[in-house]
Amino acid sequence: MSKEVSPDWTTLRASLVSPFPQLQELEAGGAMTMDLGSDGWMLELTPDGRLLCQYGMALDDVMTLLSDGTPEDLGTDEIAKQAKYYIQPEVSKYRAILLKSGFSEQTEMTDDYVAACFNRSIDKTNPVAVQDLIRWCVRTIGVAR
Repeated sequence: MSKEVSPDWTTLRASLVSPFPQLQELEAGGAMTMDLGSDGWMLELTPDGRLLCQYGMALDDVMTLLSDGTPEDLGTDEIAKQAKYYIQPEVSKYRAILLKSGFSEQTEMTDDYVAACFNRSIDKTNPVAVQDLIRWCVRTIGVAR
């Protein structure tokens, strides 16, 4: 059941341990994530060579906000629409600079959460460039309060 991990990904991960001790591996050989400050932004590096900056909200939290403690009969689609509404003010703070910096935007939805996801391809064979991009994300999103 172990999946094949590319040598480039293994080398890249090893190069990130020291400068970014806050990066956590979710599963062996899998994506690495870290918080970008205290506002709920997350950074994720994936083995297929993508860097993601994402901001989202759990659907349970949206239901709590909408119902004021009394569960409503809202469908998942309606709750997801409301979640998008709630995350827009935070996402709009960084949308322009992320898009201008080569990221593309998508909305990611599961049964548990809705997230605005900005992703950009990385060169797994260039650890210095990846480290610089992570630092840029930390400076841009993690510190801009």
